[in-house]
Amino acid sequence: MNRKITRDMAYRQSLMKYAGKYGVSRARRKYNKSRSYIYCWWACWNGNIEYQSRRPHSHLNCGAEADPGQRRRNPQLGLVELWHRLKQLSYTRRSESLFRVMRKLGMFPQEKKKKAYTPKPYQQMTHSGERIQVDVKVAPRRCIADPELLLFQYTAIDAFSRLRFLAAYPEQSTCSSADFLKRLVKWYAHRGIRVECVQTDNDFEFTNCFYNSKRDIPTLFEKTAAGLGIRHKLIRPYTPRHNSKLERSHCKDNEEFYASYKFFSFHNLQKQLTVRQRQYNTFPMRPLNWCSTNQV
Repeated sequence: MNRKITRDMAYRQSLMKYAGKYGVSRARRKYNKSRSYIYCWWACWNGNIEYQSRRPHSHLNCGAEADPGQRRRNPQLGLVELWHRLKQLSYTRRSESLFRVMRKLGMFPQEKKKKAYTPKPYQQMTHSGERIQVDVKVAPRRCIADPELLLFQYTAIDAFSRLRFLAAYPEQSTCSSADFLKRLVKWYAHRGIRVECVQTDNDFEFTNCFYNSKRDIPTLFEKTAAGLGIRHKLIRPYTPRHNSKLERSHCKDNEEFYASYKFFSFHNLQKQLTVRQRQYNTFPMRPLNWCSTNQV
């Protein structure tokens, strides 16, 4: 097939001849081209400047010679087993090509669409103490001077007024959770708020609902809540957004508190959390019409 010889073609022809005569290093310096460029054209150069076909060795419809009857007669066969049987019938393509052809011909069953999750409407609180969100935050390792020391921050926040109570504990257990519940009830009662309900996640320090052997055994936290006449509400598993106000306050702690402080002991964290609690409860918030939690 005749084709007009362009300047670029003549340029590459001279480059290939020079590289073949004097070597790639001299050709690279003279023609100001990289080695990879010269080797790329050297691989496809056949010694002349005539037109070379650019027809691909394969195309997108390759593999269509597979017998679709094998799939219809054996609908339960896996892809690899079907490909192995076709190989015995002189099929020459790879298993990846067979998969693309079968997908194009619609031989795979269509996946059922998952039902979209419709969240329940949010229940607005009407007064303080109606629901207290409680959770535990592990103090980041980078903030603790002693690498073997573990510190935990217990947090309680009123869903109506955003009034927040913090406490530090050396361990994350149901005993610590029960003690924290007693302290938060006294702390809110001192401010004229009666705690009616506490909302927690499903961690082991709050409930045994995910322990098959202890499912019917109440934890010390649940016993303490029942003794104080407080309803214990569990959120949906793996859904932290149900404790959104509490999780948002933990994010602010990461940004404003844990990113700037380092703790050398348990008592040091206790003192710093007292200051952090006072700062949080005196800071104005937009949901409260730019009032602080102490002013609500």
